[in-house]
Amino acid sequence: MTGAASMRAGSFPFADRLTPRIVVVMGVSGTGKSTVADGLHNLLGWPFQEGDALHPRSNVEKMAAGVPLTDEDRWPWLDTCRDWISERAKEGRGGVLTCSALKRIYRDRLRSSGVDITFLFLAIPEDVISARLQRREGHFMPASLLPSQFATLEEPDADEHVLVLPLTPTPAEQIADAVEALRQDQIVRSR
Repeated sequence: MTGAASMRAGSFPFADRLTPRIVVVMGVSGTGKSTVADGLHNLLGWPFQEGDALHPRSNVEKMAAGVPLTDEDRWPWLDTCRDWISERAKEGRGGVLTCSALKRIYRDRLRSSGVDITFLFLAIPEDVISARLQRREGHFMPASLLPSQFATLEEPDADEHVLVLPLTPTPAEQIADAVEALRQDQIVRSR
């Protein structure tokens, strides 16, 4: 666990006042989705699911072999992600899911059960991500697939309830920015 992920709500006096909600931390591979999601989980206590863990084995094997997934490959995975989201919404405790959610139709699939989702889009430049992926170990997604992810990416529109998080110097700052974005969004939505 990173130092960023071990931060606690006491570092953010307003964190305990955030209303539980469903958050999907999205972006291409290597943006830090897992770090941000784990940090939110630790700070807010909302359930957390690593979206990559929900991929069927066939998808993992395909990506590990350097073959980009097709839409047909992604539908069962997105349906499993949507089901996880729906269960967390029924529980009312909020939830944080990592999911690339690269196309609008994928985000629409996640929303298809009617759950209100807040998307946290990690908008990190390709050169920064490429350098990260070259150093990353133990992940099935090879750096060679990064160009295909950027080619697939359709940045979310304003009508999709998206909060855009740009690059920050450290994971701790990225998590802090995510919490602040959620706080500001809650203020705006409560008006």
